[in-house]
Amino acid sequence: MGRRRRHGRERQPLPIARYQRLSLRDYPGRLCAKAVVPGCNFRCPYCTKTDLVLDHQRIEPILEREVLDHLYRVRGYLDGLCVGGGEPTLHNGLLLFLYKVKALGYRVKLDTNGSRPKRLRKLMGEKVVDYVSLDIKAPLDRYHEVVRAKVDVDAVWESVRLLRRGHVDYEFRATAVPRLIDSRDLEEIAQTLVGSKRFVIQQYRPGKSLCTEFEGVEPYSEAKLEEFKVKVEPYFPECEIRV
Repeated sequence: MGRRRRHGRERQPLPIARYQRLSLRDYPGRLCAKAVVPGCNFRCPYCTKTDLVLDHQRIEPILEREVLDHLYRVRGYLDGLCVGGGEPTLHNGLLLFLYKVKALGYRVKLDTNGSRPKRLRKLMGEKVVDYVSLDIKAPLDRYHEVVRAKVDVDAVWESVRLLRRGHVDYEFRATAVPRLIDSRDLEEIAQTLVGSKRFVIQQYRPGKSLCTEFEGVEPYSEAKLEEFKVKVEPYFPECEIRV
């Protein structure tokens, strides 16, 4: 009986809060669509996706079949799907949804905070993800301070190890948030990740955030981000700024 219940949970559809039919920036080197999944286990104060994090139960989900129908119609034009959030790996329906996407011939990019390494390992083992972008929120000793939620830091770094040792293309990225993440933090993160394939410094985008103290914060200038890049790029084969 318990086995049947577990199987039933695995067959739950993936909730999709938003669907972008064309993105030029979410999958490096590819034209893609993007499915945005609600719910997150982190409470980063600068996050501007407040509806996905705090009020996702009220979001009317987009049906899986609508997304799959669109992907079927645009085969040959688009060649990728990015699945982001929120945190997609919180949902049992993710694996089955990605099976369906892969059956249509698409390459899949997953955006994740890395907090569910067992699920990430399963997705990699089943070959339903082709590219993983893992957000590194802070240096190890500041994770709880920045994420502002109960987090197993060892689990995040197990996800880092999975990607570094695996055969799936990946990037690690860190958002440069003024008042929260500075040059010293980025260099400490870089030292921890040294030798990883690709590191991305992502510019903070202000907006209505989980904590109002960040709503009026001006992002670092591109010139400042370039200074950060100069400090961390010696640690990686590839390093870039994303604005």
